[in-house]
Amino acid sequence: MERRTLLAAGGGALLALGGGFALMPRGQSNDISLLPGAANAQESTGELPEVVEMVQGDPEAPVEVIEYASFTCPHCASFHANQYQALKANYIDTGKIRFVYREVYFDRPGLWASMIARCPGTPEFFFNMSNLLYEKQRDWLASGDPATIIDELRTLAKTVGLDDATLDACLSDGPKAESLFTWYQANADRDGINSTPSFMIDGAKHANMAYDEFAGLLDGKLG
Repeated sequence: MERRTLLAAGGGALLALGGGFALMPRGQSNDISLLPGAANAQESTGELPEVVEMVQGDPEAPVEVIEYASFTCPHCASFHANQYQALKANYIDTGKIRFVYREVYFDRPGLWASMIARCPGTPEFFFNMSNLLYEKQRDWLASGDPATIIDELRTLAKTVGLDDATLDACLSDGPKAESLFTWYQANADRDGINSTPSFMIDGAKHANMAYDEFAGLLDGKLG
């Protein structure tokens, strides 16, 4: 049975349900209470900041792969520990595909992890932090308690060079959180994303698959 995580209304506890994954409820994109430092969060007063696409590989590669994933999704963690590593070695690093990672938000911890990974704003840091978030996913999510989870995330971020002041600023950035929500919802609506990990390969939607199947599909497109 798969796990589905939803944001509990008003409480912040994560509810474990069966039957796949559901996206975070709509209409909460301007709710700064979703941020760990809600009392000090910056509210949006104007135009929202642009969301930077996180891309690996040759930008001119003949095939584009977009992954939709959540940092709290165990199936995504499994994909990144296995298929992704082979894809990176054989297709991304060799310039055969342009790989784009887009976040999906099931819950508040997924948003917090995303804001930390995007803190410096560079793809290199983002993908390094993403690998660490997936590798240590069970550890930082283990308690199920929001306060403990954010402490675990902060501790993890410090191992890759972020300090408290930087983390405080990133995690209280209300406009950025709202922008990420708006971006994710637009992406999910346009591409019909309702589970993770999901993939758009040259514009066509695909579910998660074994590496051999993934490679066969890519090789067919590459000729």
